[in-house]
Amino acid sequence: MKKQLIKRSWAEPYKMKMVELLKMTTIAHRKKAIKEAGYNTFLLKSEDVYIDLLTDSGTNAMSDQQWAGLMIGDEAYAGSKSFFRMEKAIKEYYGYKYIIPTHQGRGAENILSKILIKKGDIVPGNMYFTTTRLHQELAGGKFYDIIVDEAHDPNSEFLFKGNVDIDKLDILVKKYGAKRIPYVSIATTVNMAGGQPISMKNLKELRVYTKKNGIRIIHDMTRVAENAYFIQQREKGYEKKSVKDIVKEICSLTDGATMSAKKDALVNIGGFMAINDYDIFEEARNLVVVYEGLHTYGGLAGRDMEAIAIGIAESVNDHHQRARVGQVEYLGHQMESYGIPIVKPIGSHGIFVDARAFLPHLTQDEFPAQTLAAEIYIDSGVRTMERGVVSAGRKANGENYYPKLELVRFTMPRRVYTQAHMDVIAESVAAVYERRSKIKGLKMVYEPKYLRFFQARFEIKS
Repeated sequence: MKKQLIKRSWAEPYKMKMVELLKMTTIAHRKKAIKEAGYNTFLLKSEDVYIDLLTDSGTNAMSDQQWAGLMIGDEAYAGSKSFFRMEKAIKEYYGYKYIIPTHQGRGAENILSKILIKKGDIVPGNMYFTTTRLHQELAGGKFYDIIVDEAHDPNSEFLFKGNVDIDKLDILVKKYGAKRIPYVSIATTVNMAGGQPISMKNLKELRVYTKKNGIRIIHDMTRVAENAYFIQQREKGYEKKSVKDIVKEICSLTDGATMSAKKDALVNIGGFMAINDYDIFEEARNLVVVYEGLHTYGGLAGRDMEAIAIGIAESVNDHHQRARVGQVEYLGHQMESYGIPIVKPIGSHGIFVDARAFLPHLTQDEFPAQTLAAEIYIDSGVRTMERGVVSAGRKANGENYYPKLELVRFTMPRRVYTQAHMDVIAESVAAVYERRSKIKGLKMVYEPKYLRFFQARFEIKS
């Protein structure tokens, strides 16, 4: 009888050359720390955190090649060699014509919004992101969610929850007219939906529709390589294509992009705006001097641009993406084995725990995701973050947005943690799950005007 071949394990495509020692704390210490932080994990001191899953933005481990690149960064104020190397990498791997460097993604969002959006405009997109929507609103626009309905259902197994519902877009075009829509905002992958990808088929259909109606597509390409990996793994006809080629094809279906290089490009700081329209580029080149820095550094040091150029090339490597997404999937499967309710299918950059299902006795006004993030920190020192009613913010009339998804995000920095760390995280969540019925909700006692999730403070409800 023929023996069945055992499925082979994968391993990280790198080895460790340097380590950073972590601080271990007691539950008593963590209870005090989270109370002083107003039960907001953003306000914790990093030295009080054991495993930091707050974000994958700027928290990645750079390669030896990137560290070497820092040493040859050209710090010239104007015309830095490192800028031209970064520009060359962006054009080679993404295909956009004109590049404006910025200190990070929101710098690019600010400039783009000022140029393209005027008061009364409508900006449809595949689910909002916090800083993107705020810049659109500050420029006078209004965001409309046109993502598929499955994206709002954490239990749906639909493989491409980042897809646009073109019928929803068509309703907006017929109601407001194409001239009031400066662009459709497309994220790859969709963060607030749980790191969910858009399919190439859907993006091609969207491109046909927008060309017909004279509407641009602007690409939030922060995690485009991860989206490309999912297309490779899940979409028919792309099984044998490389992540690199799929990334290029995704970008070719859009008119411009904003990028936080702190994610996919594996650096600690940096970003850019890319555009194919010269007139928009020319205006952006003027505005970047006002808000960021000269158009050949945009608020970045030369060494940062050097690291971005190298990181872009590393990000589209198939083995890198397999290990990156594979680690997230491992954590997700561990949580599922404990019965933890998570967003399905497992996304690209983190595990998103369904806080409403985890803490069904709490209403959204008791901030279940914020509460759960604090409880997990107390249990193990693992820092996560809320993605629910606190992140959603308020409408223009002062009322809270109440999103259907009330999530705690376990965001995975790239090339930082090991499989053993994943086991510790899953066991911590399972321990909190066992005592979930005893957990009390929070009340907000301080709320800043903008992006409240960063600085809001809470107390335990009595």
